[in-house]
Amino acid sequence: MSAIPDPDFDAKSTHVAFVAGATGYTGREVVRQLAEAGVTVVAHVRPDSERRHDWRRRFEKIGAQVDETAWEAEAMTKTMNRIQPTLIFALLGTTRARKAAVAKAGGDPEAQTYEAVDYGLTSLLLQACLAAHVTPKFVYLSAVGVSEKSRDAYSKVRWRFETELRHSGLPFVVARPSFIVGEGRDTPRPMEHLGATLIDGATVVIGLLGAKTWSRRLRSMDNVELAEGLVRYALDQSAVNVVIESEGLRRDANRG
Repeated sequence: MSAIPDPDFDAKSTHVAFVAGATGYTGREVVRQLAEAGVTVVAHVRPDSERRHDWRRRFEKIGAQVDETAWEAEAMTKTMNRIQPTLIFALLGTTRARKAAVAKAGGDPEAQTYEAVDYGLTSLLLQACLAAHVTPKFVYLSAVGVSEKSRDAYSKVRWRFETELRHSGLPFVVARPSFIVGEGRDTPRPMEHLGATLIDGATVVIGLLGAKTWSRRLRSMDNVELAEGLVRYALDQSAVNVVIESEGLRRDANRG
């Protein structure tokens, strides 16, 4: 199910947004856009992050607050009670490269699996909201192609959480973008960039063959455009309990 946001929606100052995954490629842009829109935004930074002081300075400079709650159920529940968020952005994710880097550095690679991060931490955040009896709109960053038929590990855990979110009773927006590319990543992703290039080339042919919806769905986007789509749906009061595919997240979504 998809929906086009009402262009006259009322945005902003009445909201308190908690952004999990705020230091990620998409998360940092979501924080910036929310702060620029006048939303009270709390950017979550892991307390064990080596760059947490840099992130605090960076976020506070643009008017965001910073939270360093540990990823523990009781601690996160207390934070939800304290903040009373009206919006939650769950933008968490890991990569196989990060898992390998953690193992190389002597850390626990099992703490960087899709099951532990993409599902586990996101579920912990959802359960903390429920335990704190807060009812924010929960904006979840999933991925293109996720469905009950998903078979790869990455998509399977995202479908698992989508299902959990639907049954939670919280209002939600599930976003399923295609490849996210662009400048400014902390670590290069050459295979993802190659995949996006190949897919983008194929979408031109798909569009010429008349499958314009699939062309728009599969085409890559950058973090700025994705953040615009996430914030747009988060602030639109009419966008509740919806799944938004890539084409709905684009700047030209209202033009169909």
